[in-house]
Parts: sequence; C-alpha cells; structure tokens
Amino acid sequence: MNKAEMFRALHHNRAPGDPLVLPGPWDAASARVFAEAGFPALATPSAGVAASLGYEDGQVPADEMFAAVARIVRAVDVPVSADVEGGYGLAPKELVERLLETGAVGCNLEDSEGGVLKDPRAHADWLAEVRSAAAGRLFVNARVDTFARGVADPERAVERAALYVAAGADCVYPIGAPPEVLPLLRAGVQGPINVGAPTEGGPTPAELGARGATRITFGPGLQRRAVRALREIVAGLRP
Repeated sequence: MNKAEMFRALHHNRAPGDPLVLPGPWDAASARVFAEAGFPALATPSAGVAASLGYEDGQVPADEMFAAVARIVRAVDVPVSADVEGGYGLAPKELVERLLETGAVGCNLEDSEGGVLKDPRAHADWLAEVRSAAAGRLFVNARVDTFARGVADPERAVERAALYVAAGADCVYPIGAPPEVLPLLRAGVQGPINVGAPTEGGPTPAELGARGATRITFGPGLQRRAVRALREIVAGLRP
C-alpha cells in the first residue's frame, strides 16, 4: 500500500468520537514535531505556510508554496496533504503534476475566489478533472466555503458537497461550520467530512467526531499559537 492509499484508508471505518486528527505543519521543523508525536498524517495550512514565508494568506506565489510543501514532505515519513488554496489558476493536469512532484498525497481545494463563491457545478466539473488527472494518487478534499462567505443555511453547504462528492472528491470541508450544525451536515453528506477545530476552547476533536466529523484540521491556529509562545519566550530575554 502506497502513502496515498494509506492516507485514504485513514478516513474510513472510523468510530464516532474517533476522528482522524491532522495537525497542520507550516515548515519542516513543525512537521517533525507532529510526526514525532505519533500523528499518522499531516495537512498543511495555507495561511500558516504563508506566515512562515513572510506573506499574507492567499499571497504566496505558487512556486513558493509547492517548494514549501516539498520541504515538509521530505522532513517526515508520514503522508502529507497540502492546502493549495484555489489551485493557483493551474489547469487540473498541471496542478496534479505539481502536487505529485512535492510528494504530497492529498490536496485541499477551495470553492471561492476573492471572497466570492464559485459556481458549484462549474467547480464540480473542475474537481472531476483534478480527480481524473490524479488517477487515485491524490486524496481530494473539497472545501465548501458557504459558511465562510456568510451563507448560514446548512442546506446550501450540503448541496455543494453533494456535487463535489459526485465529482469524485474524497472528502468535503465545510469550513466555518458551527459545531451545532455538524449532525445536519453528517446526515446530508455522503463520505468523509473535514471539520476545522477551534485551537482554544470549544469542542474537542473527540466531541466534534461525535457530532459527525471524520477528520479534524487546524488551519493556521497551531502556527499562531507557536508564534505567541515564541513572543513570550522573547519577552523573557530582555534585560
């Protein structure tokens, strides 16, 4: 079984309350910390990687993002999925080739651009092309941005998720979904659901799993907490 198959298998046959927890490394050093802690796989956050490279979220040039992902992959033995935002305008075949060159086994792909939701059917068609080009070599996590763009009705997220699953997405990620709507999403979505965990306070990963989450990711939260901890250390160095 190759790493992509291993990663895909981690998402299936999970008991309620036992979601797959995927810490988000922003560089090679943080990736090693997470891998050494025993996590079976990792998922990079675009905002965390951007911060490590000195950019605002969404402003990293594609070449720099792919290079950063490649460094993270090289640093660990566990499978790594990469947040590549909206795909940087690359054609599906080129996007897949660039991802595979980094050694990543999966990708996170957004369905909004410039703060505006994309047409869901057109996006589903694009995801189908990505899935076809990947030929099983990449786990496709399709982000659903309705909640993040102010659309509170969970049915709108379910509708988009259904289109993306039908297009071949391995998992859907209704980013920003309130914890209380997770049971509704779980009832309406076929297949794995990615949920973003609050890094401080709020439901635990186990609690989110009990509400319907298949896997938990952290966005840039862990990187930001690390920066806060570093600031506290630095403050203690002053004479």
